[in-house]
Amino acid sequence: MKILTLRFAKGAALVVTLGLVAACGLPRSGPNKAEIFSGSVLEQGDAFVLTVDDRVNRIASVTPSLGFAAGFRNASTLGSDTINAGDVLGLTIWENVDDGLLVPQGQNATVLEEVQVDGSGFIFVPYAGRVRAAGNTPEAIRRIISEKLAEQTPDPQVQVRRLAGDGSTVSIVGAVSAQGVYPIERPTRTLASMLAAAGGVATRPEIAQVTVVRGDHSGSIWFEDLYDHPGHDIALRGGDRIFVEEDTRTFTALGATGSQDRVQFDSQTISAVEAIAQVGGLNSSLADPTGVFVFRNEPESIANQLVGRNDLIGTQRVVYVLDLTKPNGIFMARDFAIRDEDTVYVTEAPFSEFSKTIAAVTGSLTAVNSLSDASTSLSGL
Repeated sequence: MKILTLRFAKGAALVVTLGLVAACGLPRSGPNKAEIFSGSVLEQGDAFVLTVDDRVNRIASVTPSLGFAAGFRNASTLGSDTINAGDVLGLTIWENVDDGLLVPQGQNATVLEEVQVDGSGFIFVPYAGRVRAAGNTPEAIRRIISEKLAEQTPDPQVQVRRLAGDGSTVSIVGAVSAQGVYPIERPTRTLASMLAAAGGVATRPEIAQVTVVRGDHSGSIWFEDLYDHPGHDIALRGGDRIFVEEDTRTFTALGATGSQDRVQFDSQTISAVEAIAQVGGLNSSLADPTGVFVFRNEPESIANQLVGRNDLIGTQRVVYVLDLTKPNGIFMARDFAIRDEDTVYVTEAPFSEFSKTIAAVTGSLTAVNSLSDASTSLSGL
């Protein structure tokens, strides 16, 4: 009778344990495939769930490109001696007459020291009036003054020199070896040469971005593209501000991967395969290779193309499904480009959930057996 009672007790404990496991659920890293698919618009959800194929890859694998607008690319290089507002010039004027306009009697030249270029870029020269100095070279200024004075005195000779001021300069800050203010000189008239003068970038070249701010306009370029595409090596202008920084794009990896983390891009483009590899690959004891998902907010232009519609408005939630077990599954994942703020999620295999259930039940039964044995021992006392 005692044996039957104990067996009944163990059976009852097993039923209770299974019930508790079913009711409470098991620990896991996130939703399973069925739960993700239930969020599809086809299931009254608010996300478009799409299996990745060649067509989806062509539409979705669009990565934002960096480059300079035509206003930057078409600017000509500056001369190394270009005058800027605020510079101080010295003028020497010779006249070939005894009673000149500017030259004192008995002398053959007059010197105008410390003629400052005003904020509008002009200087004032007696009898020549206001002369545009900023943006011109000393030689160009000399020619303009000579032509204006020639109308009043025969064959004047003019010399123009910079007494103070750095001329055209740019500032360089960020991830460079030597931040500072640098003059635009003959060897440093373009962006690449100016960065070289600052000691080059102080971060990995493949993730370095260079931004140039000119007035109200700005443009950015990948550092490596300055050398791969010479057309992006723009001419600089006085007052340009150059910023060098690491790529700030990231993606998040969750689920049955080697590690779960927020990961920074380590190159200009990253595929889904590379993203998984960056976090240690798939967890071989947990991962379901048929359930690799990429969660993304797509702009309406791409979303409409993906689902073959034209009525979607605003950003849309899209879930991309990658099945690595298909014959071309790895190729599809290799061609799928990860974008900034993507979430890469790998579901757990059904077998791992079954294993967890068994482990939970057997662990509970072990505890029940221990209690039963203890109860038997107490009964025998």
